[in-house]
Amino acid sequence: MQVSVRGKNVEVTDALRDYVFKKLKKLDRYFDGAGETHTTLSLEKDQHRVEVTIGFNGLLLRGEEQSPDMYASIDLVVEKLEKQVDKYRTKIARRIRTAATPLPVVEEVSEAPKVVRNKRFPMKPMHVDEAILQMSLLGHEFFVFTNAESELVNVVYRRRDGNFGLIEPQV
Repeated sequence: MQVSVRGKNVEVTDALRDYVFKKLKKLDRYFDGAGETHTTLSLEKDQHRVEVTIGFNGLLLRGEEQSPDMYASIDLVVEKLEKQVDKYRTKIARRIRTAATPLPVVEEVSEAPKVVRNKRFPMKPMHVDEAILQMSLLGHEFFVFTNAESELVNVVYRRRDGNFGLIEPQV
């Protein structure tokens, strides 16, 4: 696993870098040929925030935690990632088990989530600022639109900190 550690408003000391490597090394046993791991350590006011993104097998795991202590934040985010990995492994194991043993067809009411509403709307090309305005006017947390500059479908969303995020497809 390749781990990159960078700091934002905080100096990444060798001790911090070693601690991140040591903690993320625990997760290495779950991944066969994991790609890159990006870790960002930041300091906002009196909160130490740690963001970790791990890419493997086309899947992205992402964890973000904050606390008054940087080392505690690292521990919390690794714990969160371990839970995500466990959830993913359980899901894969369940799929393998159900595929290996065919079950008799029994009609039951499924508790699985289903699509209960379908919306269609015309998508006119617009700029990001116009999409944010449209999202605010609708009172939604996200808005899907066709970007006038790239002519691709984009998503703009409201972040927890009150700012906005933009999701663009990578071609």
